[in-house]
Amino acid sequence: MAIFEIKNLNFTYPKRAEKALDNINLTVQPGEFVLICGRSGGGKTTLLSHFKPVMTPHGQRNGQILFDGESLAEMSEREQSEKIGYVLQNPQQQIVTDKVWHELAFGLENLGIEQNEMHRRVAETANFFGIDKWFDRDVNTLSGGQKQLLNLACIMVMQPQVLILDEPTSQLDPIAATEFLNAVYRINSELGTTVIMTEHRTENVFSQADRIVFMENGRILAVNRPENIFDDIRLIDSSMLKYLPTPMQVFYGMDEKGDAPVSIKKGRRWLNEYIKRNNFTNLEYRKTTSGNSKDYAVTAKDVWFRYEKDTPDILKDMNILVPEGSFYAIIGANGSGKSTLMKVLCGIGRPYRGKIKLSGKAAFLPQEATLLFSGETVMEELEEMTGDKALIKTAIETCRIGHILNSHPYDISAGQQQCVALAKVLLSGADILLLDEVTKGMDALFKLHLAEILKNLCSQGKTIIMVSHDIEFCSEHTDIVGMFFNGSIVSADIPQIFFAKNNFYTTAGARMTKGIMENTVNTRDIINLCKENLK
Repeated sequence: MAIFEIKNLNFTYPKRAEKALDNINLTVQPGEFVLICGRSGGGKTTLLSHFKPVMTPHGQRNGQILFDGESLAEMSEREQSEKIGYVLQNPQQQIVTDKVWHELAFGLENLGIEQNEMHRRVAETANFFGIDKWFDRDVNTLSGGQKQLLNLACIMVMQPQVLILDEPTSQLDPIAATEFLNAVYRINSELGTTVIMTEHRTENVFSQADRIVFMENGRILAVNRPENIFDDIRLIDSSMLKYLPTPMQVFYGMDEKGDAPVSIKKGRRWLNEYIKRNNFTNLEYRKTTSGNSKDYAVTAKDVWFRYEKDTPDILKDMNILVPEGSFYAIIGANGSGKSTLMKVLCGIGRPYRGKIKLSGKAAFLPQEATLLFSGETVMEELEEMTGDKALIKTAIETCRIGHILNSHPYDISAGQQQCVALAKVLLSGADILLLDEVTKGMDALFKLHLAEILKNLCSQGKTIIMVSHDIEFCSEHTDIVGMFFNGSIVSADIPQIFFAKNNFYTTAGARMTKGIMENTVNTRDIINLCKENLK
C-alpha cells in the first residue's frame, strides 16, 4: 500500500485567481526517496505543505490525500507529529528552546513519552547524528549547519514514517550541506524512512533519489527515474536542463543518448569514455583573466573587529581589495564572520583597528530580504525610498519587477523578493552593493535572470560584493572569488583558477573533471572544451 496517495488535488490561495496546485495526482511508496524540482513559485512548497495538515496554508482546496490508505485530513495532530516529520528552509525557525539536549527532548516531552524511553531515544539519536559532542551547548552558539542538523535530529527522535524537507540546505555552506544530506541518505537507506524533498541545488541529491517530480505552474509535468527525467520534459521546456546536475547537463549538452550520468562518479566514467571515443587532443581549457579596473572601490587594510570589548575577534587582520565595477564573491563556512564583514564594510560596525576606504556610497542587502519590507504593495516599497518617478521607473526596469508592482511583498516568490529588495537598495543611490546570500531560495533559471541584472549593474559602474554559499553561481558569474577563514580573506582569484585548485569548496564541474581536464570548473567550460576538440 502507498504511504501517500494524492488524487485530483487543487488548491488556491485567498484572493488569488490562479491555482497554486492544479489537479495533482501522485503516489509515494514506503521507503521511497522522492525529489521535487521546478521553478520558484511553481507550487513545490505548497505541495509539500499538504503532506502535513498542520503545515497547510489557508485557501480553497478540493481533492483527496490518503496516508496509509486513510484520509490524511482526519489524522490527529499527535499522529502527524509522530508519523510525519517536516524540516523547514530556515534552520532558526524550528528551534524553540535554549539547550541542544532540551531541543532533542522537547517533542517527546510534549507527547508525554515515558522518561526511560525518552532518554533512550535522545541518546541514540544524538549518537547517530554526532550531536553528543555538543549535547550541552546553547543552541545560539551553533553554526547554521549544526542548527539544521539539530532540527533533523529533533524530527527523527520522534521516529516518523515520513521525512519532508523543504530546501533544507539553502542556507548552508557546501561542507555543512554535504554532511546534512549524508544524514538524510542514511535515514532513507538504513532506517527505511520515506523522504520527500524539494531542493534547488540538485548536484548531490539527484543520484540518491528514486524518482524525480518536475513541477511548473502548480502542475506536475513529469515523474520518472533520475536518469530519464529529462527525456520527459525536454519537449515541454528544454530550458529545464538547467535544473539537472552538471554531469547530466554536459551529457545532454553534447547530444548524447541513453541513461544520463546522475552523479559525479558516473559523470567521470562517461567523460573518460567520451574523450577516448572522440580522440581528444586538448584537455586544457584556456584560462580567462579579469578585465576589472585597477582603481579600487573597496580597500580594507589590517582590519580587526569584535562586537563587545571582552568577546572574541570576528575579523582578524582582514585585508581586501575590490576593483571598481567588479563582481566579487566571498565564500566560507557558516558562522565564520562573512556577514559581519559586510556590515563592517558598510559602516554598521566600526573596527577597532585598521582602515577601510570606499570610493562611493555603500548599501547592504541582508539575507532576509523581508526585513526591508513595510508596505502593502511592491510599488509602496519603492515609493518609500524616493518620490522621483523616473528613478523608480529605472529601478523597476533594471530589476524586472514591473509585473508584480501591485502584489504584497510577502506574497511573491523568494527570488522576486530579492529583486524587490535590490531595487530598494538601488534607489538608495549606492555605488557599492553588499549582498548577503542573494541567491537563497532561487531556482536555476531565476539565478540566470539575477546574474544578468547584476552584471548589467557592474557594466554601469556599480561594484558588487556578494557573500554566498552558491558555489555554482559564483563560478559562472563573478569576477573574483575570495575564501573567508579565521577572520580574514585567505585567498582570492578569478573563479576558473580559484575553484580548479580546491577540493571541497569547489564546483561539481571541477570535481567531475579533476585529473581528466584542466581549468574546467562549470558546465559551460566542459562543454566548450569538448566542442573545441570535436572541431
